[in-house]
Amino acid sequence: MDGSAASVTTTEKISQDLTERYVELLKQVLSFSLWDGRDGAVWRGRKSARLLQRLLEQRNLSVARMISPEVRQNGGDWPRLAHTMVGAKRLDNLQECVEQVLRGQIPGDLIETGVWRGGSCILMRGILAAHGITDRTVWVADSFAGLPEPDPQRYPADAGDRHHTVPELAVSLTEVKENFRRYGLLDDQVRFLPGWFSDTLPGAPIEQLAVMRLDGDMYSSTIEALRALYPKLVEGGFCIIDDYWAVEGCRRAVQDFRTAEGIDVPLIRIDACGAYWRR
Repeated sequence: MDGSAASVTTTEKISQDLTERYVELLKQVLSFSLWDGRDGAVWRGRKSARLLQRLLEQRNLSVARMISPEVRQNGGDWPRLAHTMVGAKRLDNLQECVEQVLRGQIPGDLIETGVWRGGSCILMRGILAAHGITDRTVWVADSFAGLPEPDPQRYPADAGDRHHTVPELAVSLTEVKENFRRYGLLDDQVRFLPGWFSDTLPGAPIEQLAVMRLDGDMYSSTIEALRALYPKLVEGGFCIIDDYWAVEGCRRAVQDFRTAEGIDVPLIRIDACGAYWRR
């Protein structure tokens, strides 16, 4: 090997190392894992106690319990400050899925449906940036106003669902865009789809998807995303379900969809909540 070839190899190794370090740091910052549980968790006391919380918030104060790093790593809490409540295992899974389609040159964009503060989408955009990918879009789909009220006539599995009553799940489009901006990742490779999935996803101008990550909690949000987006998922692409093991309505929607579409590829467990399969 001549000197020039050795120099190229060394440069490639340095570049790969910097890419890996950047993505790993991005995951830890998004999940607030660098701070060893000092983020605490969203305090959700009984209704009679929430008046105290509101009074504290007016003074930029809050009540939160300390959590162990293991809880945050496993995505077992609702953080106050982190930009994602997805733990390390689900973030690692998302990174691996995105990087597999990049290595395999599987065509298509990336999407998350139900983004909360935007952390998983920020990670996807960061991975594209780290690998110098300029021809893929990250789609950010959310109502940016919380979850819809259940419609048990159309979706009986959602009867009694209370997600729409949880104010912490309503994060505005302005806040999510600002979070992208803070990481230097708000650009024309990020496109937002604000509104209920039933209104936005069927007509979304998406041609192909390589990775689709669904985090809609409810039966309705999950089945609507699957029906609208799965036909656009290319062979070799990944379908990730954040709440499969955690929310019964979500699990039933996935099972019903896979049965109706004759999907028999194995569904792989990620952690206590998430699952995925490869088309």
